[in-house]
Amino acid sequence: MAGTHAARPLALGLAVLLTVAIAGCNGDKHRSASANPSGTATFATPPPPAVWLCRPDRESDLCTSDRTATVIDVSGTRRVDQAPSEGQPVDCFYVYPTVSKESTANADLAIEPEETAAAIAQASRFSQVCRVWAPMYRQRTLTDLLNLADGWADSKPNRIAYGSLLAAWRDYLAHDNHGRRIVFIGHSQGAAMLVRLLRQQVDPNPALRRKVVLAILLGANVTTPTGKLVGGSFAHLPLCSRVGEAGCVIAYSSFPSQPPPLALFGRPGVGVSALSGETGKAGLTVACVNPVDFGARTRPLHPYVPSSILPIAGVTTPWVGATGRYTATCRHGGGASWLEVVPRPGVADPHALLSQSLGPAWGYHTVDVSIALGDLVADVHVAANGRPTS
Repeated sequence: MAGTHAARPLALGLAVLLTVAIAGCNGDKHRSASANPSGTATFATPPPPAVWLCRPDRESDLCTSDRTATVIDVSGTRRVDQAPSEGQPVDCFYVYPTVSKESTANADLAIEPEETAAAIAQASRFSQVCRVWAPMYRQRTLTDLLNLADGWADSKPNRIAYGSLLAAWRDYLAHDNHGRRIVFIGHSQGAAMLVRLLRQQVDPNPALRRKVVLAILLGANVTTPTGKLVGGSFAHLPLCSRVGEAGCVIAYSSFPSQPPPLALFGRPGVGVSALSGETGKAGLTVACVNPVDFGARTRPLHPYVPSSILPIAGVTTPWVGATGRYTATCRHGGGASWLEVVPRPGVADPHALLSQSLGPAWGYHTVDVSIALGDLVADVHVAANGRPTS
């Protein structure tokens, strides 16, 4: 999770996971959804009902909580941004990162404070531009990530985690989608599970593939053949390459500079790649798409963080923003690809977002989402509506 109190247990669990030499996962044995030409899913066996962390038809939904932010620009000037909804023509399907502190290998489906905090910090601001659906899933817990005995190659906990997400996806398609287009959003374990879901359920299916607005898959080591926009993780879904493009993938891991040789992100086949079945075979490169404009230039970022996580004197709104205080550039070198995020020269950093608190191998993993949250919301709006946010 991006900078929340749950980030510490997330970091501890993943730190153990990612220092182990782990193999990719095999394909699952679950039945795929079929779809008619309109993209409506049909199933031979009705999926079980999902448990929803966020669903937009609830009277009180945490993903539609107050988004009012105090935005501090590069000069220190403050303004209050109410962040109203700007039309919600599409759905967002959000999968949270590793946060569960349960003692079992896989989490149950009870909603705990950790999942709630993750959804607020990472998904709720997307409710400006889409209807957010966030299923609970039986993720691998922090406790199980400390278990080094199972080898991770298509392990039972891995199958349980993915199978529960697949069941929630099938339930959503069968009962709640109603033909709407979809944005997929995930970070870390959540993004890795979505890579697997998209590769097996959506990418091979032309009707479902046409429903994809964007896939935002951060900190998951999505791959493509070197120099290509498609291939690797997905046979058909390309990386985003121009403003306004839809049906494409935004993927990156953020670092201050070239990741070290033993980095856990930015290199094929390491880290959470085991959850999605990614490999480090020759010819593949980890994807980097600049979330500001999908281009190669250095661009200013628009971070947003809950003020309960990063309190700033005088800020009483639920959120704080930091317009233009950091810049981002996609870089490639030394066998790695990364989103290089640095403070703008001479600009104070009241948020102290850019800290490699987990060490250089992690880079800025815990703030992959927060550091560009305003830009990612804008990306969804443009892809869904064909015009920029106001």
